Amino acid sequence: TGNPPTVRMAAQEATAKRIKLDDAGGFPVTAEQWAHFDAEGYVVLDRFQVLPEGAVDKLKERIDEIMLGTAKLDYSKLMMQLDSDTGRYEDIGEQSLGHKGSTLNYRKIQNLEHDDLFSHYIAHPVFEQACRRLYGQESISAFRIMFFNKPAGRGTNLPWHQDRWQHLDRDPLLTVWTALDDSSTLNGCVQVIPKSHHKGVLNKDHHSSFLTDAMVEEHCPEEKVINLELAAGQVALLHNWTIHRSGVNKSKDMARRAFSVNYMDGRTRLADPDKHQQNMVANKATGYAEGSDYFHEVFPSAKEH
Repeated sequence: TGNPPTVRMAAQEATAKRIKLDDAGGFPVTAEQWAHFDAEGYVVLDRFQVLPEGAVDKLKERIDEIMLGTAKLDYSKLMMQLDSDTGRYEDIGEQSLGHKGSTLNYRKIQNLEHDDLFSHYIAHPVFEQACRRLYGQESISAFRIMFFNKPAGRGTNLPWHQDRWQHLDRDPLLTVWTALDDSSTLNGCVQVIPKSHHKGVLNKDHHSSFLTDAMVEEHCPEEKVINLELAAGQVALLHNWTIHRSGVNKSKDMARRAFSVNYMDGRTRLADPDKHQQNMVANKATGYAEGSDYFHEVFPSAKEH
């Protein structure tokens, strides 16, 4: 069988506005891009549509400082999970608060709203425009403001799943995924099943909507898989019900770092605190992470008072 097709978006340097990371800027999501999102369940934004050329380097430098323990922030508020040594999802580290040692081999770091640079980035005007299109004028919160990492020659297989969680009383609809490094099939790019968000939530029995083997066989045939290959600094918007996965990093010298934010209606609350606690205790590596019951407001309500 052949390799899955790849999505690549050409750089639009001729029209890109050169802005600093700490300035408002970027270009709103276009009608054509929204049409692709609605039909396919994802869209890759043009290069430099959100971040100008070179600005992503600041985010990369900051996340490396956080991993190495040299950043000036309260580490007791960050959920930090080490990567597995085997590449098996079942072998990943515990999802608990606090620094786990000076290493670049973290798999996931959550609650990054506590870092000034990342907190500023999640409030980018392009992201607010996208959120308003989906959620209207209500306040917008974020769940799982986090860094994903697949170190060179390492990384962990993430099985096919949808981003839907049992403990929330309403389903989020938008995930914003920013490539911090060039993301390719070699270093474990995200793979999606187009149009799968139209199927609704497939496995409501799993706390995080991971698909069963039978569901994978039915809904994820190889000929439907699309590789999302992004340049560093490029952004993808994903509908939360879009089925997706990622593999290990087979590169010898290139990490695959990414920053992911799940935006949701600000009225979202815990649907079942007891079930949330059960899924934290049941498996501290693959259940709910410490701090996952906290929803950070990013955009206040835009309604007139």
